[in-house]
Amino acid sequence: AVMFCLMDVSVCMDEQKKMVAKRFFMLLYLFLTRTYQHIEVVFIRHHTQAVEVEEEDFFTSRESGGTVVSSALDLMHEVIRQRYDSGAWNIYGAQASDGDNWENDSPHCRELLEQNIIPLVQYFAYIEISSAEPQNLWREYEKVKTVHPGRFAMQRIDGLPDIYPVFRELFQKKLV
Repeated sequence: AVMFCLMDVSVCMDEQKKMVAKRFFMLLYLFLTRTYQHIEVVFIRHHTQAVEVEEEDFFTSRESGGTVVSSALDLMHEVIRQRYDSGAWNIYGAQASDGDNWENDSPHCRELLEQNIIPLVQYFAYIEISSAEPQNLWREYEKVKTVHPGRFAMQRIDGLPDIYPVFRELFQKKLV
């Protein structure tokens, strides 16, 4: 199996939100590496551009910029096509963001998920880290959840105390 971890590191993801995202992914990474013998994890960080990084850079790098979420989904799709034949691999994805995205990019993200990502994965989870009203990305992703309820899930995290309950909700039946 392979798990794709996509993390928004844009400027609107302040240090508190980035810390929450990193802790969520750290919990996911520990769960996967302790539960499964043969698991690969692909780490993707993005702001206006996405880049595949090593584990250490994923959790420690401090770059930031604007937000174009589709860059991460495009890179995930490219990596799947190049290295992970969906007929031979169980493919999973998890994405963390505050949901703030260029308005015209969010519909594109929905299209990328519905047309390119969801058909190739067993499961994709989205977490939005925010205590404010849901952002435009959330509203577009709700449409994906309606069409693919068994393969796409989404939850909101307000702060550190929410990480474990949300993690359990998203992954208890899907990966165990």
